[in-house]
Amino acid sequence: MVWIVYAPIALALSLADLLLYNSARLPLFGLCFGVTAVIAILLFYTGGFGGADSKALMCIALALPFSVGTLLGQFSPLGESPLAQNIFPLTIFSNGVLFAAATGIYMLMYNLVWHARNGKKFFEGTLAKESIGKKLLVVITGHRIPLEKLKTTWHIYPMEDTTEEGNTSLKRSLLVVPRDEGRDEIVSHLSKAAKEGKIDKNVWATPGLPMLIFITAGLIAALLFGDIVWILISTVLG
Repeated sequence: MVWIVYAPIALALSLADLLLYNSARLPLFGLCFGVTAVIAILLFYTGGFGGADSKALMCIALALPFSVGTLLGQFSPLGESPLAQNIFPLTIFSNGVLFAAATGIYMLMYNLVWHARNGKKFFEGTLAKESIGKKLLVVITGHRIPLEKLKTTWHIYPMEDTTEEGNTSLKRSLLVVPRDEGRDEIVSHLSKAAKEGKIDKNVWATPGLPMLIFITAGLIAALLFGDIVWILISTVLG
């Protein structure tokens, strides 16, 4: 509940700064917070953000609505990005998304190496019938781990579940948006199926890193370098 204390203090300091030194930007401050809040809330209700992630981004909008410059100088040939100048929290968010995407590349390479070493299929049984989109999301966000590790490590979430179909048939399905709710029940399903020899003891799971980690990294990168997406685009455009 730190945000309950942080948000009013951040709002008071930002308003005092704008009223004293740049009152013309007050409407833009309101716009910045409004846009950031809408995006944060939409991401929360669509499952892209957790509650803490959404509140953190909104608190950042109250504390740092506009860029204060970069500590290591300007890396973009076109100067500071318009987004950073006017809605700085979205620069932080876009940086964080880039870092999150980088973990997807790492996970994909990890799974390809695993496949080459073990010669096993990525998806077996009814998992093979899942859509290509689901399979791709699982491969770039998760990997196969022993069930015992899944049971004992709280921050790892299963990316597959099982349901009984009759006395002998078992259906496995992929979970592309793992959640805290029902985690233990899903692990119980998988454990029962593995014990009965119906599935392998290695199942698909994801570390479940909160977006807040990537937002923090995005904030640090924004303060040091600026808008990474803008830097990349402006460098390509020359």
